[in-house]
Amino acid sequence: MLWRGRRQSDNIEDDRSDGGGGGIGGGGGGFQLPIGGRTGGGSILLVILVVIAGWYFGFDPSAILGGGDGGLLPGGGGQITDNGGGQDSGTAPANDEMKQFVATVLAETEDTWTGIFKSQGLTYEDPKLVLFSGQVRSACGFASAAAGPFYCPGDHKVYLDMTFFQQLDQQFGASGEFARAYVIAHEVGHHVQNLTGIMGKFNQMRQGMSEADANQLSVRIELQADCFAGVWAHYTAQKGILEQGDIESALNAAKQIGDDTLQKKTQGYVVPESFNHGTSQQRQTWLARGYKSGKLSDCNTMSGPL
Repeated sequence: MLWRGRRQSDNIEDDRSDGGGGGIGGGGGGFQLPIGGRTGGGSILLVILVVIAGWYFGFDPSAILGGGDGGLLPGGGGQITDNGGGQDSGTAPANDEMKQFVATVLAETEDTWTGIFKSQGLTYEDPKLVLFSGQVRSACGFASAAAGPFYCPGDHKVYLDMTFFQQLDQQFGASGEFARAYVIAHEVGHHVQNLTGIMGKFNQMRQGMSEADANQLSVRIELQADCFAGVWAHYTAQKGILEQGDIESALNAAKQIGDDTLQKKTQGYVVPESFNHGTSQQRQTWLARGYKSGKLSDCNTMSGPL
């Protein structure tokens, strides 16, 4: 990914020296304007919202996006451990290269989604991205780095301990800069869901829903965020800043963090009814779908088969 020398976002909050602000609880909680109607035409963001609002399922977004099971990863974060194989993110210099990379990717997402929203007559609100070390306090509660990166709808912030990137490479076998960019774009995808009212609607509708139904809907929410990350990648590729192998590395990352793949690695067997992020095949399929079309209308995971 040819990211060096490009604009860096100012929406970075570096809290790595703060140590997280206290003890932790149970997981706590850009681009060129689309041309020729490539986003599907009409107010597609609102169309997607209307479709989703018609669904009879609902759930508390904090349960999977920083308020319970974590953000990018399934299962509440028990899968990730820091084996001491990399630099301590808490002692990294304020302007270290990885921070510059994160700030550049975030700026690219800002440009992309600002353009998409503007094409629909809407205004995009940039999220903040918080860099932390070990543990962090958010509006969704306390969270440990073990839960992986997450988005908190309560404060419109993405939270990231950058040691996760080392773990993504060393433990999950998902290397490459664009694999890391996918992680950020996925969490920003949740922010897009929050801005369009998708999360709020589901939160209202959650009452009385069974755990099994909540898991099924959680999968659809996560796969839509993957598809939104693919849409971002589509327009990023149009800028000519992707290199050979970048998309493949992102697709591999999606594969390595699928529910089935992680369960096989951590416990030796899979429990499909417990899936809440999607299988490896599903995550790759929806990421690729968004990338190939660049259309939000192709990211409606809320009806039909996955």
